[in-house]
Amino acid sequence: MFAKTFDGEDRDQDMLTSKKMIRLKGQLQYRLDDLLEDMRRELRKCDNEQFAKIAGAVHDPEEESFADLLVDLNLAEIDRDVNEVREVEGAMIRMRTGTYGICADCEEPIDYGRLQANPASARCLQCQQNYEATHAGSHHESL
Repeated sequence: MFAKTFDGEDRDQDMLTSKKMIRLKGQLQYRLDDLLEDMRRELRKCDNEQFAKIAGAVHDPEEESFADLLVDLNLAEIDRDVNEVREVEGAMIRMRTGTYGICADCEEPIDYGRLQANPASARCLQCQQNYEATHAGSHHESL
């Protein structure tokens, strides 16, 4: 007997089985741990003492601007990581509530291949493309 897939076809390989969910959950947890470690490392680099040391060692406005840029780049990396942590945690919440693998926009199933590539995906490919086309350049939340 074949399990019903999201699109109604009888193909067990497309089903989001419990074994696949466990694999995807493991990927999400691994990515979350990795992001949190990256953020800890970046925060240590952005420590105020480090900036003071860099800024104190420079003697002209150009060098001071460069020191500011280095700190800003580190903060941008942290901001990017924070946004990805939110996406990963959102996926883990969807797993717990039983809505994981369902597109947030059209409420259709998200292709398993897409979830393998990006387990935090909240939208199917078509809805993600539509979202990106309509939200290009929109401001993202920051720290």
